[in-house]
Amino acid sequence: MEKDSRIFVAGHRGLVGSAIRRALEERGYSNLLLRTHSQLDLADREAVRSFFREQRPEYVFLAAAKVGGILANNTYPAEFIYDNLEIQTNVIDASYRNDVKRLLFLGSSCIYPKLAPQPIKEEYLLTGPLEPTNRAYALAKIAGIEMCWSYNRQYGTRYLSAMPTNLYGPEDNFDLDTSHVLPALIRKVAQARQAGHRKIEVWGTGNPRRELLYSEDLADGCIHLLSLPDSIYDGLLTRDSPPLVNLGTGQDVTIRELAELVMKVLDFEGELVFDTSREDGTPRKLLDVSKISSLGWRARTNLEDGIRKTYDSARTQLEFVT
Repeated sequence: MEKDSRIFVAGHRGLVGSAIRRALEERGYSNLLLRTHSQLDLADREAVRSFFREQRPEYVFLAAAKVGGILANNTYPAEFIYDNLEIQTNVIDASYRNDVKRLLFLGSSCIYPKLAPQPIKEEYLLTGPLEPTNRAYALAKIAGIEMCWSYNRQYGTRYLSAMPTNLYGPEDNFDLDTSHVLPALIRKVAQARQAGHRKIEVWGTGNPRRELLYSEDLADGCIHLLSLPDSIYDGLLTRDSPPLVNLGTGQDVTIRELAELVMKVLDFEGELVFDTSREDGTPRKLLDVSKISSLGWRARTNLEDGIRKTYDSARTQLEFVT
């Protein structure tokens, strides 16, 4: 990508998209195409096609998606599959119709089988049953990978899919009904400290292990991938396997360890109470990051520092949450 290339960041206000936008701006990319939902509804096929015809983006980061934690995925599976299929179908097809040079489709590690061998290699895709609590979302993301691969094979497009592990960072969602585990823990601990409580309730047994990637590291990895030299980038787009690259840290912690670390960062001493009536979800999701490592990239933010940065970015917001 050149510094004046026309770059469309779809979903630039979300956790992932906002991190990519900031990273591009910091690196001097000056021609970013940004649209809010009110300006461009990505579920509206004709609106998306019109936007691409008029703006002619050269590169696309497809970070727009409907996302949420276990409760949200379990409660609204129809919205999770319908909304995500519409968004990604419209953007990928419009990119093809308007000669986008490269597109990066952002997925999730939940695309892999619930009981996949650890660490999870890219080739484990579709080798076993999915985690039931987020099956609808995972299937939508798998369809996006397949769509990128199909357009590459049939039309000669150059679309790549990046599968990040569990993400967190500035602009995260701290709503207890729809958030992922880490922002939920940060909010619970912040509220307990503010209210003078001495107990924190954690959903599940605390035994599942999770790998967590700071959003700014993810953004760095995404830009790294879309900026690879042609000879290396095209080597990722084979006809024999999906155009898929894992993005993660290569390390994980238990939910209990994660909760204890949040308490340490927020300087809170109290008791953890585990609600075992709640779903645990997938027992472990540790990504094999050997492919992205071989391409010269690795995560740089350790978990404790990332939690501190995330809390600092949301401190004002959380202090007024009751």
